[in-house]
Amino acid sequence: MIVRIFMDQQYRMADDTHAALNDIDDAVVAAVDAGDEDGYAREFSKLLAFVREKGTPLDDDELIGSDVLIPADDFSFAEAGQEFTGEGLVPDPKDA
Repeated sequence: MIVRIFMDQQYRMADDTHAALNDIDDAVVAAVDAGDEDGYAREFSKLLAFVREKGTPLDDDELIGSDVLIPADDFSFAEAGQEFTGEGLVPDPKDA
């Protein structure tokens, strides 16, 4: 799976990270749904850190369509209310 973090780069994620990535994404959605701004900040930071730690950055000249698009680090709680809804940004591994 290819994940792009806006204002950063693309990362190749191993198949065995998909479920964990989806779980963190679901936690972001839950925090947004609950109106928990601190929880959102905590879980969104975890999401970004997980991709950066577990993913392998693609070379700048490697052009591959992204499977998942994640907003930049400075994505606000208000903006998150529009994006992190329903299933979130990461598709359920069963559906992928």
